[in-house]
Amino acid sequence: MAIRTAIVTGASSGIGYATAEGLASAGFKVFGTSRKIPNDGPKGVTMLACDVTDEASVSALVADVVSRAGKIDLLVNNAGVGMFGGAEESSIAQSQALFDVNFFGVMRMTNAVLPVMRLQGGGRILNIGSILGVIPAPYSAHYSAAKHAVEGYSESLDHEVRAFNIRVSIIEPAYVRTVFDQNGMEPDQRKPEYDQAREAVSALLRDVMPKADLPEVIVKVILKAANDDAPRRRYTAGNAARMVSMLRRFASAGLFDKILRKQFRIA
Repeated sequence: MAIRTAIVTGASSGIGYATAEGLASAGFKVFGTSRKIPNDGPKGVTMLACDVTDEASVSALVADVVSRAGKIDLLVNNAGVGMFGGAEESSIAQSQALFDVNFFGVMRMTNAVLPVMRLQGGGRILNIGSILGVIPAPYSAHYSAAKHAVEGYSESLDHEVRAFNIRVSIIEPAYVRTVFDQNGMEPDQRKPEYDQAREAVSALLRDVMPKADLPEVIVKVILKAANDDAPRRRYTAGNAARMVSMLRRFASAGLFDKILRKQFRIA
């Protein structure tokens, strides 16, 4: 079987780092990306510089990978940034910056690899979404909105590119034990009315993260999605995401609302 080539964006840490290593261990030729090439990247992975908010950078990356490997079998759109705060605490400019990475970055990478995949007769695209893209939570309005956009975009795109033997799937994790929550954007228009609620969310994350799923749990789902003969559109990843998804499916709207507000310590 021919060695498959994969690109993983945001591969310098967290889920991206673990995914790049996992794919390399599974026999893929992996190119990981980050804005700056780290000194200590994932094992067995070729790290390349790429800024997913810059179209020229994305085009140069894809051309470089094709020149080195001759093809692109798998794209994992993982690069992203978090943000927690009240919906009115972020300026339009800040919200646009978040969307530029979390949504338009996905679009730029996808648009760049699709011609390659069509020409070679197939490929697979995995977009790292979030359970917050299915079930919005308080104080994550902008992040949830961007992940909702990824959901809608991915599902529509999957319909469109199946004729070219290309499939698109969404991976939906919940809490994952990485530094992602520590490296997110801070609201640029903080309001004192939300100080107490913001601290409650921070306390929740401090409680939850030590017990969250390890990145390797998400990698197993990514590997399954990359190898499934009949890929699904959505793969819920990790225990917390599965529990929340099932609860949303079977609990009444009122009960789910109460549980969610209790979880986020909202009176």
